[in-house]
Amino acid sequence: MNQAYDDGYIYYPGLTAFPVTLGHEFAGEIVEVGSQAISKRTGKLYEKGEPVTVEEMAWCGECKPCCDGYPNHCERLQEIGFSIDGAFAEYIKVPAKLCWSLRKLERNYDDVFKIGSLVEPTSVAYNAVIERGGGIRPGENVIILGAGPIGLVSTKILKTAGAGLCIVSEPEEHRASLAKKMGADYVINPIKEDFVEKVKEYTDNEGAALYLEATGLPQVVTDDIQNAIWECKAVNSTVVIVARAEQRMPVCGEFFQVKRARIIGAQGHSGHGTFFNVISSMAAGMDITPMITKEISIEEVPENIKLLQTDRKNCKISAIIN
Repeated sequence: MNQAYDDGYIYYPGLTAFPVTLGHEFAGEIVEVGSQAISKRTGKLYEKGEPVTVEEMAWCGECKPCCDGYPNHCERLQEIGFSIDGAFAEYIKVPAKLCWSLRKLERNYDDVFKIGSLVEPTSVAYNAVIERGGGIRPGENVIILGAGPIGLVSTKILKTAGAGLCIVSEPEEHRASLAKKMGADYVINPIKEDFVEKVKEYTDNEGAALYLEATGLPQVVTDDIQNAIWECKAVNSTVVIVARAEQRMPVCGEFFQVKRARIIGAQGHSGHGTFFNVISSMAAGMDITPMITKEISIEEVPENIKLLQTDRKNCKISAIIN
């Protein structure tokens, strides 16, 4: 594990099984329907030609976590594009229970498949900041550490939910620019600026109700989060951990006790009405398509996967199958 990390890999504790076709964020048109493929929109069979998006987490619905209402923690979980074949293909077969209609989006978007392909990552962010983090009251401040896809979408979700100030911490110039497009009021460059002092300045020393750790670098950013909680006025802050990382977080219990703060873990996107609410929010005008910075053909996928390992100018690259 340590050698793999030294060679540039990150620790991923989810499921993988190779060989497998990749592709877990997708939308498409139904071409064939099974006899039990019931639509959650109509209560009838899905229609041929209906646009849908699909949950990546193929939960069983029978294990204790699923029966307790926690499908993101399914004991028999399979993951589309990781342990079972994914969407970088002309056709994909999926259980109807994982499908969600995109009909609502047809009124406001010319290309429902483009925005529909972003429902999955948006639902990961929604699960983190709304379902697990508890959301915010309109007017409260939020701080996002890391302007990767989940950090960027969380910015849009929380501004849509009425965040007073949304502050994003991101050193990379192109991602910082995207954060502004997604609704960030301020962007801090933590390499060049003092994170805590900037938070105090921008919030008039009020701090934030919610902090999202979306960098995957807990050993680097945790002190900044804790110091901001400690030095600012806000009591009852929530820290949500959504990024995956091998390293442990250095935590000072005293800071969390005195400030009545808490740390919450967030994984996945299934259950709790998340996909439905994300699609409804998009239909109501929450446009996250600025995250798509490049469009390619399916044949160009392999070279662009390699490109994303070093290219920070692009965020989401949309592969189109005609």
